[in-house]
Order: sequence, then structure tokens, then C-alpha cells
Amino acid sequence: MPSFDIEVLLGQLLLGLINGSFYAILSLGLAVIFGLLNIINFTHGAQYMMGAFTAWMLLNYLGINYWAALVLAPAIVAVFGVAIERFLLRRIYELDHIYGFLLTYGIALVVESAYRAQYGVSGQPYRPPPALSGAIDLDYMLLPIYRLWVVGVSLVVCIATWLLIEKTRLGAYLRAATENPVLVRTFGINVPLMITLTYAFGVALAALAGVLAAPLYQVSSIMGSNLMVVVFAVVVIGGMGSIPGAILTGFGLGLVEGLTKVFYPPAASTVIFVAMILILTFRPSGLMGRSA
Repeated sequence: MPSFDIEVLLGQLLLGLINGSFYAILSLGLAVIFGLLNIINFTHGAQYMMGAFTAWMLLNYLGINYWAALVLAPAIVAVFGVAIERFLLRRIYELDHIYGFLLTYGIALVVESAYRAQYGVSGQPYRPPPALSGAIDLDYMLLPIYRLWVVGVSLVVCIATWLLIEKTRLGAYLRAATENPVLVRTFGINVPLMITLTYAFGVALAALAGVLAAPLYQVSSIMGSNLMVVVFAVVVIGGMGSIPGAILTGFGLGLVEGLTKVFYPPAASTVIFVAMILILTFRPSGLMGRSA
């Protein structure tokens, strides 16, 4: 294979891994919320956009840099998530999934419309911090340091979230609080607070992805809606509510998308949806979802 083709292949794999990093974090947040709260959170894309815009506003209005925004922006958007859960979502937990979907979709439309009215649809630039600027020369390609940072942070966040939910006492309390809240209350655990914190955590993951995306893509009011259809497909393929499924499918489909751009570019925008159709045909619960 010619060296040029190798460079193209490696470059597209890197881009696929970057996209997969965002697919993984966003689908992870959706999986946490659906798996523990049984809510299809269509506001996730708007919360991703809010994370990016919050980082941009912290820098441009308050002079707060990227490193502080990595913590502050997810926390600020999580507070917004707490308000949504306490005043809106809490009223529909006993209803069918479609009500949660419609409510969160309506919230997403309101949020995105508010940002669009204020900032329009044109993108706002957000520069990466100096420490993460530049690239590493690998002879056959240049590896941007910031892209490498995004992949590393995504892996750490995904693994840490899985360990938190599956391997700690707090995660056990969260799972028990959603499966049998009456029994958990008898142990003196504040179930409504646990549910609120779970939703806030899922929202914070979306906002963190937005902060990570801000230096790579222009910050825009439509950046979330453009991505969420793909992310929902990733969640469905991995298995609704499956945390390992969300992580592995997110990264895996990002790489598949990158390879498709090399060998057959016209199919790159549809390969994930073709995969979703095939998976649901032969395994309706998803790759790692629980069978009904």
C-alpha cells in the first residue's frame, strides 16, 4: 500500500477515534440516565451544547480558562439538570417512556431556540490551551496533541464511570434505589436525592463532552442537535441502559465510521444506521443489552 494511503488511513482512524470519544461519553450519559431512571433524555444534545457554550462564556465574559472550565461548566450545566429533574421529570417517572421522550425533546427545543436567538447559528471559536496546542511528528503523520488529550480523557472518564456504577457501594445504592425504592428507603437512604444526583451526573457527562469539543469544533447552538441522532443510534446498538455497551459501541462505531471514509466515503454518514438496522434485526436488545 502506498505511503500516502497509509497516511490517509491513519488520519481517518484518528478522526474516527475522536468522533468515537464523543459518541462514547454522550452515549454513556444517556445510558446512565436511562439505565437508572428509565428516562430517554433527548435534552442530552442541548446539554452538550450548553457545556461548550458555558466554557466559551466563562472564557470570554469572565476570563476563566479551559482548565477551570473543565470542572465549572459541567457543574453549572448539572445544576440546570437538577432543576429539570426536580420540577419536571419527577412528575412522569411512573408514566410510559414516550412521555419522558416528548418532555425532554420539548426542553431541548426551548433551550436550543434560546441560544439560537441570542447567538445565532454561526460558530464561535474556542482556542485550545497553549499546553495542548501543536502536534507530535510521527514521520508518517502529525498527531495533534489536543486530539490525543480528548481520546485519553474520554477513556479515563468512561472507565471511571463504569467502575463507579458497577463496582462501588454508591453505585450499588443507585441501582437499588431505581429497582426497589421502597426497600432502599427502609435503610434510611434518600432515594429522591439519589435519583436527582444520578440525572445531574448524566447531564454533567454531556456538558464535559461539550467542553472537550469546543476547541475542536466551533461552538454553535445547533452542535448538539446535529450529533444526537447518531448518539441515540449508538446507544440502541450497544443496548439501552448498558454502560459497557455504550462505551465499547461508541469507540467502535467511531472507528468503523473512519474506515468507511477511507474505503467508501459516500457511506460514512449512514454506516452507523445500517449497523443499527442489522443489530436490531438479529438482536433487538442491542449488543450488550438485557433481553426482555
